[in-house]
Amino acid sequence: MSEQALGPGVAGSAPDPATDLNNLEHDPEELLEDHIRAKLDPEFVNFFVNVVAKQRPAHLIPIEEVRANPDKFRSPIALDSSKQERVSDHVVSSQDGATIPVRVYHPDPAKFGPGPYPVHMNHHGGGFVLGDLHSEAQICLSMREAGVVVVDVNYRHCPETIWGKCIQDAWAALNWVRDVSSMLNINPTSISIGGVSAGAHISIVLQHMARDAGIPLKLCLATVPPSTDGLAYQFWTDSPYASFHEFNRAPILGWKRIRYFGRYAMPQDKMTELRKLWPDWWLAPIRATNWSGLCETFIRTAEVDPLRDEGEAYGMKLIAGGTKVTMKRYLGSPHTFMYLPFMKTKAEYDQDAINALRVAHGITVNDSLA
Repeated sequence: MSEQALGPGVAGSAPDPATDLNNLEHDPEELLEDHIRAKLDPEFVNFFVNVVAKQRPAHLIPIEEVRANPDKFRSPIALDSSKQERVSDHVVSSQDGATIPVRVYHPDPAKFGPGPYPVHMNHHGGGFVLGDLHSEAQICLSMREAGVVVVDVNYRHCPETIWGKCIQDAWAALNWVRDVSSMLNINPTSISIGGVSAGAHISIVLQHMARDAGIPLKLCLATVPPSTDGLAYQFWTDSPYASFHEFNRAPILGWKRIRYFGRYAMPQDKMTELRKLWPDWWLAPIRATNWSGLCETFIRTAEVDPLRDEGEAYGMKLIAGGTKVTMKRYLGSPHTFMYLPFMKTKAEYDQDAINALRVAHGITVNDSLA
């Protein structure tokens, strides 16, 4: 298994400073605080003790090393899907002319007919720093089993590109899909968007942008979404949310790992510039001022995750604004459970996405075929 085994850039973070993961002369089980262990699925605890605790902590791996050895740091579900059936690669021009790779997954016409098909836009996780078209290929392959075309967007990452360009890239991809709907054999009036973690942040920003532009969306499928500018926090106590405090030493996305991403995506010496460049609600979608007219939303959170409460708080803001919202908290699960195939909640997660996409897009399937 790769050294970084829990997803794009989120393996083992933030135990107690006195027992950091780079000091392996102790019982690995001591790295899990009692109140956190009690809530974690035993299968994950076993994985953490026997795999993660024996690796270098991800927050100590320089970004240069990750960039130089991408295959070494991939998640368990990462795969090269480029040669799979009904998968094609394309490029999109972003607002500044940059070329953005996208990978398009078509459903099986034997199951779902000749099309045109609904389309779902996927944005991978990775703290705005990590991830590529391999990262969530398995998830995209699974979601196309809903009977939708899935477009996976490899938006630009920090620190090579300033934060915020990722949102422009995703917006360009959304508009590209509508512009080339005939070529892709999709229905441009049946679009949904979604993503994991950083990709969920991008998606909930797009949700507002689409409303403002008059682009109807069928669903926003946001998983473990950060809805604040937590990457810019100086201390974990800056967060107003209880889960950020309770799980600041979580075995996945703890405070040390959040600060790692923050140094590259929202460094303190760049925050004045970032706040001048972009609307405040891009950095913290929960601070948006208009909550009316937003598309139906399915928010999925993980129980043992610092971002849990802010994701659910975003859902409550949507409900107060009149949006139909479904929220599901996956018990016993850490931030990146959807990248861990041994977890029961992973299979549940994949099926939940298929079901939600079918309902949102009005897809009916012959049970003998699907």
